[in-house]
Amino acid sequence: MSNRRILIIGPSWVGDMVMAQTLFKVLRQLHPGCEIDVLAPAWSKPLLDRMPEVRKGLSMPVGHGQLQLGTRLGIGRELREAGYDQAIVLPNSLKSALIPFFAKIPQRTGWRGEMRYGLLNDVRKLNKAHYPLMIERFVALALPEGAVLPQPIPRPALTVDQKAAAKLLEEKGLAGKVLALCPGAEFGPAKRWPDKHYAAVAAEYVGRGWQVVLMGSAKDSDVAERIRSALPPTAAARCVNLCGKTSLGQAIDILSQATAVVSNDSGLMHISAALGRPLAVVYGSTSPGFTPPLAERVAVEQIPVDCGPCFKRECPLGHLKCLVDLEPARVIRSLDALLVDGPVSKELI
Repeated sequence: MSNRRILIIGPSWVGDMVMAQTLFKVLRQLHPGCEIDVLAPAWSKPLLDRMPEVRKGLSMPVGHGQLQLGTRLGIGRELREAGYDQAIVLPNSLKSALIPFFAKIPQRTGWRGEMRYGLLNDVRKLNKAHYPLMIERFVALALPEGAVLPQPIPRPALTVDQKAAAKLLEEKGLAGKVLALCPGAEFGPAKRWPDKHYAAVAAEYVGRGWQVVLMGSAKDSDVAERIRSALPPTAAARCVNLCGKTSLGQAIDILSQATAVVSNDSGLMHISAALGRPLAVVYGSTSPGFTPPLAERVAVEQIPVDCGPCFKRECPLGHLKCLVDLEPARVIRSLDALLVDGPVSKELI
């Protein structure tokens, strides 16, 4: 029915929230005119505001991993008045299924996860081999169990006020060709390309007359400063460190204006892909086989090593060979190919 109301219990990570837009798009295809609300951490609102499929984002006051049963009960009771027809629960935890149950939403859909029988009444058993990609696991929850997924799966595509974004870039002192570097990774150091490699890429493009902007959270500020300090003074003057100095909304807008982006496997990588920017992604301990950047103009850089991908937060062997041996020249060549010729690799899905 066209006025179907759907509540999504959203994920707690930036990249996962970007990828969840694939689900929202498929829901709108299946139920034209449906109303999609997303209950998620407050930080996600700037992302959700840039997804036209979402009617509104609802701030989740309970932190990741916290039970706070009374608070969840109160939220559920408040949501009863919204008259949702279905809830789709993306996290696999028992806690994440409580609010839809308390809200008495008739259809409560999700993967089996942590013993959620009763809380969910449309429980699916996940076949990881059948759905190797995270977006496939998201989208499958929009469909009847066992249904064939739409092909191709629609990609995330964030909308941006281009005039406001261009003005913000000017306010930050950025003009002309801008290379955005995203050297952080919340997951851990086994995802982070070495500072010296980022500095080499920055030096190359500054030498061509570009500016460089370093993007990330406050946790990434020290890494960004080490990259700047590795540059000659004249090059460092053309390298702006905005780590921890922008809101998530501002970061999205700045990345939307970047001429190109180099990133680790991170939330900002997924945002850059959803903005359609030419993007070179460096993979270390993780794999693009589960959460690849979902865009056309992308170069995925990863070298084969005997010990990986290990999916560890820190290198168990202490050498970070998968990242240290991935030379900057390789990333520069791939990014140049994207800028001149378009896609380097075929569509990932």
